[in-house]
Amino acid sequence: MPRTVAPSKRLHRIAAGICAVLLPLTLAACTGTPAPGASSPATPSDTPAAGPTAVFTFGTAARAPGLDPALVADIEAYRVTRQVLEGLVGVDQTTGQPTPLLATEWKQSDDGKAYDFQLRGDVRFHDGTAFDAAAVCTNFNRWFNFSDALRSQAPGSSFKGVFKAHADQAELSLYRSCTALAPDNVRIDLAEPFTGFLQALTMPAFAMSSPQALAAQNADALDQNVNGLAASAYALHPVGTGPYVFTARDGDSITLGSNADYWGEKGQIGTVNFVTYDHPESRLQALLDGKIDVYDSVTVGNFDDLVKNGQQIIQRDPFSVMYLGVNQAVPALLNIKVRQAIEMALDKDTLIRRFFIDNTAKASQFVPPKLSGFNNNAPALGYDPAKAKQYLADAGYDGAELKFYYPLNVARPYLPTPEKVYAEISRQLTAVGLNIKPVPVEWSEGYLKQVTSPGDHAFHLLGWNGSYADQDNFVGPLFGENNGEFGLQDPQLFSKIARARGLPDGGERVEAYRTINTHIAETVPAIPIAFPISALALSDRVESYPASPVLDEVFTKVRLKP
Repeated sequence: MPRTVAPSKRLHRIAAGICAVLLPLTLAACTGTPAPGASSPATPSDTPAAGPTAVFTFGTAARAPGLDPALVADIEAYRVTRQVLEGLVGVDQTTGQPTPLLATEWKQSDDGKAYDFQLRGDVRFHDGTAFDAAAVCTNFNRWFNFSDALRSQAPGSSFKGVFKAHADQAELSLYRSCTALAPDNVRIDLAEPFTGFLQALTMPAFAMSSPQALAAQNADALDQNVNGLAASAYALHPVGTGPYVFTARDGDSITLGSNADYWGEKGQIGTVNFVTYDHPESRLQALLDGKIDVYDSVTVGNFDDLVKNGQQIIQRDPFSVMYLGVNQAVPALLNIKVRQAIEMALDKDTLIRRFFIDNTAKASQFVPPKLSGFNNNAPALGYDPAKAKQYLADAGYDGAELKFYYPLNVARPYLPTPEKVYAEISRQLTAVGLNIKPVPVEWSEGYLKQVTSPGDHAFHLLGWNGSYADQDNFVGPLFGENNGEFGLQDPQLFSKIARARGLPDGGERVEAYRTINTHIAETVPAIPIAFPISALALSDRVESYPASPVLDEVFTKVRLKP
């Protein structure tokens, strides 16, 4: 059950009637099978026989790109696809443990390299085709066989970050095969044990799509354009097993309808509208005008206005990290003294005080404090501009121009006001003698793709929102191999991360991640700045909303007032 948290310093001053709710997340790895009976869907006694009828409108901070979650890594896309598609495994919002979803139970082999999943019966995709073991294997084998050309064209794919490699480098991949043992039983074989495997399957990227729809809409041909990004015809009309069916996309809005044949609880909401408002002020005004029921990414500037107007504010338990990306492919940044100078130039306390909600914590590493493996003794150079200038002189920095990419017209849970954060960080870096050239890029025009691909970006603003409750989720995808984002060449770090992800839960694994955090802090491939508190604003019409640290917020759980 959700609990009401103690108010922050700002919340001490708010008017009566404000509700600040924080859903806790006990972040522990899961190695066993869920308790019996946990898979039985609830059947609400108050659901009308005719089905849900309420209309619910969510104000988003950016336009969602294509809606094929296997080929896009985007919060707004995932917000939609979580309603439409489901994976084998869900997330318990109070414990962080994997829970039954399309799989009702599972068991792991003695050697830790195979998982058998018992599938939920009588489940159909929205196109009427059966969900079964063959459909599961179609999806896994599709992800595994994504070509290099497709991956380079796609806005973002999560398979490699979890399984290390695709079929074109099969010998390096953790994934080996998928076998349909029976229509309702499937086995996934891995090359080696991976402790976070079940948690990783809770990611939206591993949701099940209809094989018929994938084939009919040529899902691996990215010949469409959505907000300037490549997408397939399937990404314009995803087909899953979820409680909502994709209905329409029209400019800045997406509409979903209730799935009349859904196997689980249908809730109160019959129609979901996602409407985009690029600016924080326009989202706030839309809420006050009654045009939307909820919006995400409440900013410091919005907070007081929401309080004055008596609006509900729900805060999420922090499970993200905001960071300054540093690209070692840019020659000046290959020198560790220059990267250390950059860290010492950053006044994180000022950034957090000015641009993040109260109780946001300063970050000295990438793994959040809630996860085991957080290292209280990880080195931190601290804010020291005088020493930063000396380090730059010692490194022989000659004033080379350094391009600083930052996004426009977007808000993310980890970065609610990127333009303002950029301006302050740029000022701090310039103050110690770095030659900064601003490169603003519209988020909707492929900002994420640009800064995570090889290029001339010396610095960039970004963050990582945890997708599942395992330490590997915060270091593996970012630092587990060389990538275009950081230009990182560190075989020792890569080896440490590869070893840690296969260790069983326990003291040795915890210590391995503490060592990894120390290594990252010492070598400065990027600079963590904050573990942000993110918040949503709700209209009076919303009685309860299932806020989740990992953003697993399915709208069948929203409760509206009569």
